Amino acid sequence: MTEGKNPDTHPDKNPGTNPGTGPDKNRALAAAILPLVGGAGNVTSVAHCMTRLRLGIQDRSLVQDEALKALPGVLGVVEDDTYQIVLGPGTVARVTPQFERLVEETSRRAAGPPAPTAATTSAAGTSAAGLAAQGAALKARQRAKNATPFKLFLRRIADIFVPLIPALIGCGIVAGLNGMLTNLDWAPSIVPALTAIAAGFMSLIAVFVGYNTAKEFGGTPVLGGAVAAIIVFPGVAHITAFGRQLSPGQGGVLGALAAALLAVQVEKHCRRLVPAALDVLLTPTLTVLLTGLVTVFGLMYAAGEVSAAIGVLANGLLAHGGAIAGFLLGGLFLPLVMLGLHQALIPIHTTLIEQQGYTVLLPILAMAGAGQVGAAIAVYLRLPRNGPVRATVRSALPAGFLGVGEPLIYGVSLPLGRPFITACLGGAFGGGFVGLFHQLGDTVGSTAIGPSGWALFPLVKGNQGIGVTLAVYALGLVVGYVTGFLATYLFGFSRQMLTELNATADEAAPLRSPTPFTPASPDDTPPDKESVTA
Repeated sequence: MTEGKNPDTHPDKNPGTNPGTGPDKNRALAAAILPLVGGAGNVTSVAHCMTRLRLGIQDRSLVQDEALKALPGVLGVVEDDTYQIVLGPGTVARVTPQFERLVEETSRRAAGPPAPTAATTSAAGTSAAGLAAQGAALKARQRAKNATPFKLFLRRIADIFVPLIPALIGCGIVAGLNGMLTNLDWAPSIVPALTAIAAGFMSLIAVFVGYNTAKEFGGTPVLGGAVAAIIVFPGVAHITAFGRQLSPGQGGVLGALAAALLAVQVEKHCRRLVPAALDVLLTPTLTVLLTGLVTVFGLMYAAGEVSAAIGVLANGLLAHGGAIAGFLLGGLFLPLVMLGLHQALIPIHTTLIEQQGYTVLLPILAMAGAGQVGAAIAVYLRLPRNGPVRATVRSALPAGFLGVGEPLIYGVSLPLGRPFITACLGGAFGGGFVGLFHQLGDTVGSTAIGPSGWALFPLVKGNQGIGVTLAVYALGLVVGYVTGFLATYLFGFSRQMLTELNATADEAAPLRSPTPFTPASPDDTPPDKESVTA
């Protein structure tokens, strides 16, 4: 829960650290964040997804959570396998390079011993090894809360696709523009060029998936890309497997994922068995040859069957039970995010986009964000005297309308309890609305994963005219907003909750979220993957 700004820790108190002023606001925001995470010496890794700055932290006790939450430009914080600072789409991509530069510059300038940790101030004389053990134990406890093998595997799968989301978005928007020009018969001379621009990446997406898979699972990335490239090679059309002729692209991203995973295992075995003098020649050769044969004569066919089944199941489910399926998908998406299980949907989205040009699931799942926004507005109106909660809603709503739901989830609805349930109800009715129209023959899909909310409008595509498709999606959002609002306004608070939460500051403390709070990571969606951050 984002509190009101602490006058002792707010960055405005420190000259030069206010990210809202100065010639470079991105560098200023990075400079304001760095000391609040314990300085450069406390940062072990820096990365980002669609909305979050992801940091590896050496000593968790040095991180000032409340000061970070109060920092202008920070939408929230999430603790998972990495410490994640929610900055929002666009902003995070600009702040991360500045943060990396500051870490490098500060590390180079550092000459003295590292800053004392909380453990050193409370336990003088403790050995360096003991302090390191305490820090490692603290970090292990934080990660163990949400580090089941299945969830960790899903996160690694999601990490394969998250770097592809910017290209999916860019090519998806170009594809939408190209479709509009084609339907209106405008600028026919440029349509072929736009087709090539939009379709080029998708025709080779299997190679990128293979490359990222090998990189994520500890293999040589280019070998993962090499075996995945077999899937899209036109020459496979001359090969017969299981009594059927293969077709280029058969198996798609699932085949590429499986091929690269196998390549990683083959490569690791070769590294152990092949003599060092022959490693540079034999290991890559055996990896590509053995994995390639299995891919051509097994994985492509099997993955092709699975991919086809996914497409048939998704479309059939919505065609015959669209309203019910949409209701369940829209209503359950936020709990799936909390459990970390939403990451299993990313390969499914990508497979559907590869097969038919859009995923029919994402617009339905995006309704969960609409329910969240409606619930937050109701919370704002029902708590007229709770300044901290209202301030959080005001700062997080713009991001919520654009599909970035973490600040509202972790800062408003989840700590309050009931509003999280009513937000899910709003998502259910919005999803049911979109699913009903699918059942009636008006399909609404998205040409890319990652954005949701209003940010999804440029990516919306369906089987009807663009006007009808956009109208169905827009009305679905309205249903989600209204239902989430009414459900929360009417049923989101008990009388006791309203009395306590509307108490003046000297009567009751502001609402606080659980500490530490360790939800499962979503982007980025989305698509993001975060990706798909409803």
